[in-house]
Amino acid sequence: MNKPEPVYDAWVKDIAGENEMEERHRPGWQAVVDAMKEQQLTKATVLDFGCNQGGFLRYLYERKPFKTATGIDLGAKSIAVAEERRGQLPLRYAVTGSPEKLGERFDIAFSLSVLYLVGDLAEHAAKIRLSLNPGGVYYATYTDYHNNPSAAYFLQTISQESVLKPNLHTLDAIAGAFFTEGFQVGIKKMIPVDFVELLPQHKYILCNEDYIKTKYESTYLFRFSLP
Repeated sequence: MNKPEPVYDAWVKDIAGENEMEERHRPGWQAVVDAMKEQQLTKATVLDFGCNQGGFLRYLYERKPFKTATGIDLGAKSIAVAEERRGQLPLRYAVTGSPEKLGERFDIAFSLSVLYLVGDLAEHAAKIRLSLNPGGVYYATYTDYHNNPSAAYFLQTISQESVLKPNLHTLDAIAGAFFTEGFQVGIKKMIPVDFVELLPQHKYILCNEDYIKTKYESTYLFRFSLP
């Protein structure tokens, strides 16, 4: 018997903080869209795994209009906000972490700043495989903190503010889970093209030097593709 999914209000305990995340994430969304191999998505069905309040799919439709898209998240209140904001766009949202159970297969999928909150990489890779059409592609961003002096502080702070446990996966562990499911795996280091804003104090990082390390040395975009 399958155990019930752990539905919650939002992945962060302070939902007001989540409301502020979309604007901060737009530069990262732009970088992902700019890095994609796919030139246009007009005939594509799209999945956003861990969509929060649905901002990325709305942004993606502005840049590369798609046929339809589905955003999923275990945060019920986040999904409610996404529904309120979707307007007339060809979007739907669902409170779930199991896209393979939606009764639909997708041409392209995304997860942005989500993999570190995934505890079981093998299960995740299997779910994505079952959710994609033949030839489907999954893009996932990931910041590797293993060699960053702020790693312990990052884990501690996220653990205090999140309902989900953060994980320091290795790049090989992530790739290995998807190799097992028959994916071809590519990776690209994401280098900022604009000035990176420094702050007197960062929320999840000890200092600006460590913050710059994450931006220039250890932020990646994975591209997992099925034959």
